[in-house]
Amino acid sequence: MFNKKVLKEFSKAVVTIGLGLVLLTGCGTNKNPEVASAVKSNEKLKIGIVQLADHQALVESKKGFEDGIKELGIDADIEVKSAQGEIAVTNTIASDFVGAKKDLIYAIATPSAQAVKNATKDIPVVFSAVTDAVGAKLVESNEAPGGNITGTVDKAPMEKQIKMFKELNPEAKTIGIIYNTSEENSLVQVKEAKEIAEKLNLEIEEIGLNTINDVSQAMDSFIGKIQGLYTITDNMIASSITVITDKANSANIPTIGAEIAHVEGGALMSDSISYYELGKQAAKMAERILVEKENPAEISVESAKETKKVLNSETLEKIGLDKNLEIFKDAEIIK
Repeated sequence: MFNKKVLKEFSKAVVTIGLGLVLLTGCGTNKNPEVASAVKSNEKLKIGIVQLADHQALVESKKGFEDGIKELGIDADIEVKSAQGEIAVTNTIASDFVGAKKDLIYAIATPSAQAVKNATKDIPVVFSAVTDAVGAKLVESNEAPGGNITGTVDKAPMEKQIKMFKELNPEAKTIGIIYNTSEENSLVQVKEAKEIAEKLNLEIEEIGLNTINDVSQAMDSFIGKIQGLYTITDNMIASSITVITDKANSANIPTIGAEIAHVEGGALMSDSISYYELGKQAAKMAERILVEKENPAEISVESAKETKKVLNSETLEKIGLDKNLEIFKDAEIIK
């Protein structure tokens, strides 16, 4: 027989070993069982993409998101629907995706995001190509969005861009802006541009439009009045960028674009964000929601992490500016 002291020590050893095994087992599993089951699940996720229009910035946002989802290893069926620039159609697409019980909806541009937000309070939503998420009433604040929605904003470094006009021509006095009166983002940008211009001793000559058919006439009315044209982040402007830049370049008016896509469409230059990278940021946010099971209400709205200066060399040649200006020296050339 064992004496009592030996039995007592033996019992302690067994308990210690048992506790150790429990702890080791716990360390080997995910702290969140929902995350673990999501990672292990072979079920294919369903993602819907609502795209307002097919102009380049929004296409890049879509491509960045799709590539990001693939690179992150998320197994998903992605359905893309474009509203072809018709805001009313975004509501129909949003309703379709809600009816199809998508696991997540990616909304590209403010009207798309507003349509989806109005269509569902349950399905998580990630947006991109939105300039002012708070002003558009998509989120309560950028830091704590609330509800079922979060995303990435495309706010351009406007002060940096408007300063370019003075670098190109210190004598410049008046800068033209065309904008869509039905886009909340555009109204916000025009207001900000005026405030920045005043600090730089510049005036903003603005023309508000409600149809793309009036863009050409609006550009004609600018000739002889402005020394530069600023193309803001606006879906109507993006869809008619070649018409705008053709008119400006023919009149030797330098155009600074809020987006790199504007330069690819004929504007002189920009120092701005990449919509492709913004889409990839949005994909990472989708991963946090779908895989890591984070609440979109608690995921802060993100902005672009860096900008890039680009120059259209063909436009520079057309409008006859001095190629040796300091502003051009560190720009990436687009032809």
